[in-house]
Amino acid sequence: MADWNEPRATRQGFGVSPERAGDLAGRTTFDAGLRRHMLSIYNYMASGVLLTGVVAMLTAQSGLALRFAQGPLMWLVALSPLAVVFAMSFGRERFSTSTLQGLFWGFAVLMGLSLSTIFLVYTGASIAATFFATAGAFAGLSLFGYTTKKDLTGWGSFLIMGVIGLIIAMVINMFLQSEALSYAVSFIGVLIFAGLTAYDTQRLKSEYLQVQRMKLTNPNAVAAYPLGKMVIMGALSLYLDFINMFLFLLRFMGSSRE
Repeated sequence: MADWNEPRATRQGFGVSPERAGDLAGRTTFDAGLRRHMLSIYNYMASGVLLTGVVAMLTAQSGLALRFAQGPLMWLVALSPLAVVFAMSFGRERFSTSTLQGLFWGFAVLMGLSLSTIFLVYTGASIAATFFATAGAFAGLSLFGYTTKKDLTGWGSFLIMGVIGLIIAMVINMFLQSEALSYAVSFIGVLIFAGLTAYDTQRLKSEYLQVQRMKLTNPNAVAAYPLGKMVIMGALSLYLDFINMFLFLLRFMGSSRE
């Protein structure tokens, strides 16, 4: 990166010094690599969401969603995506990039089977409207996380604590069946995953920059931090932010079939 306080950069009366020209060229290459990396993450994430949506619609149209909404299959379909997330999170260092890719696509399919039951509760039009509203909000929040100069690192622990609190409140409400608590959880859930979208975007950007700086001092560091794995795990993080924000928002925007 260019050092604007470097005396050599201002010795010539006009033109650009060779050192500064090299710095600018390196910065351009650096920024282009970051854009490619983030675009790869967004492409994976968007493809996963699309696959989930297609599987959910086809499953609902086939009538299988009704079977998934009741009986032992309900728990199998609901918990299997969570098992894949844990496997990817704890096994990322041991799994190869291709294995993580397969798990990611498998996770997207399982999420489609799990989400097919929302078509039994809400109208297709309200689901579509909520999806596009979520997509717009996600795009804006992710852009904010990517471009802001504000350090969002401090948000991380606060938001994770919020997620834990949400899970506890949802479990409690399974017994209380409180409509007011349900709406409160959904409202807070939208805010938490909106914050996580911005936070995770900045985190993924910072991780890439950190790895590239490490490569400048240790070229072999890329072997320990393969970008392919970073892309897949980054896509998984943003996918989870999007889907959770969509589900919590659906509680407000969804029109019941009854």
